[in-house]
Amino acid sequence: EVQFVESGGGLVQTGGSLRLSCSVSGLTFERYSIGWYRQAPGKEREGVSCINNNENTTYYTSSAKGRFTISSDNAKSPVYLQMNSLKPEDTAVYYCAVDPAGMPDCSGVHYYPGWNLWGQGTQVTVSS
Repeated sequence: EVQFVESGGGLVQTGGSLRLSCSVSGLTFERYSIGWYRQAPGKEREGVSCINNNENTTYYTSSAKGRFTISSDNAKSPVYLQMNSLKPEDTAVYYCAVDPAGMPDCSGVHYYPGWNLWGQGTQVTVSS
């Protein structure tokens, strides 16, 4: 069973920084990507960033590019999302996700409905 431990959310002022951490255990997939999605109140969940250590790729949506950095020391360590220059529009619940298909943008997580591939979420609030 895949298990997640997320941390690092909180309240920060505009222009501030936060670092999210996601530790995943119980993975049995041969290849996978790990990334972050977020969901703001009244909006759909959207991708933010993704990393695939097997393929040595990272991915960022346009809203994250240049401000956020995803990293991990190796395939089994926590995955971090360093978020700098935060804006009020970054306010959302951030979810760690595992993509068993290993897609570079972690979009494969949607191919497995009913699988436990999502973390519990951590709240990020950016005040203006």
